[in-house]
Amino acid sequence: MLDIRRVRQDPEPIRSALVRRDAAYADRLDALLRADAEHRSALAALERLRAERNTLSQSVSLARREGDEARAQAAIARVKDMSQEMARLESLQAEQAERVRALLLELPNVPHPSVPSGGEGDAVEVRRHDAPPIGVPAKVPLPHWEIGQRLGLLDFERAAKVSGSRFVVYRGLGARLERALANFMLDHHAARGYTEILPPYLVREETLWGTRHLPKFREDMFVTTDNRYLISTSEIPVTAYHGDEILSHEALPIRYVAYSACFRSEAGAAGRDTRGLIRQHQFDKVELVTLCRPETSYDVLEAMTRDAQSVLEALQLSHRVVALAAGDLGFSSAKTYDVEVLLPGSGGYREISSVSNVEAFQARSLGIRFRDEEGRVQHVHTLNGSGVAVGRALAALLEQGWQEDGSVRLPEVLWPYMGGVREIAPADRAVRS
Repeated sequence: MLDIRRVRQDPEPIRSALVRRDAAYADRLDALLRADAEHRSALAALERLRAERNTLSQSVSLARREGDEARAQAAIARVKDMSQEMARLESLQAEQAERVRALLLELPNVPHPSVPSGGEGDAVEVRRHDAPPIGVPAKVPLPHWEIGQRLGLLDFERAAKVSGSRFVVYRGLGARLERALANFMLDHHAARGYTEILPPYLVREETLWGTRHLPKFREDMFVTTDNRYLISTSEIPVTAYHGDEILSHEALPIRYVAYSACFRSEAGAAGRDTRGLIRQHQFDKVELVTLCRPETSYDVLEAMTRDAQSVLEALQLSHRVVALAAGDLGFSSAKTYDVEVLLPGSGGYREISSVSNVEAFQARSLGIRFRDEEGRVQHVHTLNGSGVAVGRALAALLEQGWQEDGSVRLPEVLWPYMGGVREIAPADRAVRS
């Protein structure tokens, strides 16, 4: 969440930045400022009454020592009246404090000044990587779901029979390719200095409030009967892993890579990507999370984006990097790069990784801090990004690797993970190294 002290002391730059996201946030900021002023006014009145009551309590003892019982009784009556008023003010300021917190939770992170202005269609391309074809690409590109069904890799119909729409069963070499991709990505990032972590798939509601996935994304999440939530991304448990801790500055940066299944209801995606692997209720993802010092976080953002790209470069997949505009940022993000992979058979470039600097927005809610060299305690900055979405990488491999002879050529880096299989051909005619 935002720092209420910063909001209170200098609201105008925050107002201007939030309006870049959505003009409606100006009214919400004004409501927060009014609630905060009322809360501080009630708190000041309460402190004044406490001080006055303490003085009167002392005067009771003094009056009795001086033999003035009438003055003592008057002071006692006044103390009783003040105690009732204090109880009222304590209740009022507690309600107002909760109101301030509730309004803070409605406000997103402040966009970094370098974030482009605009909305969903205003992302700015930063760079592009055009990979040379692996083999002899087909003259007519096909969508990955058609390729996957032709080669017996993907079964959407039976998955729907078992679980409903937006599920898939990976079969044969399709299942092996999904597993190979996840293992390759984990090994790749571990070699680049990330510590592998295998997190729980269920988290408490408090964890989601801390990572700021609630209340914004409640409709997009699946909840169990005991009020635990299936994770929509392993960013949630991995970022919360160090909640309520004060870390040593020597420990930073902390860099994690995590594989998990992810679960999303896709409540806000009606009619979008209803076919194929792009928008499933259950999917696999390799996630990168970094905790670092505030002054280094934008360098870390650039490095993490390169780390996500390095996976696609190793897989010989064409892709590009775009900087999202302010109106298209995720709720917690101060700046986001989307890495978009080319899907030539099903609609051009599609996001396969979003790498975001959340600054202290999550750390403030989760209580993740560090002690610097001078002994001062401050919040870390947290960053997260896919490294990358496994199913979407598989879709891109099918579409970019689709060959004129009806096979899919695999990049060399995956051959060891596929038991030497170099291409997936009709009727599982596998070619091995």
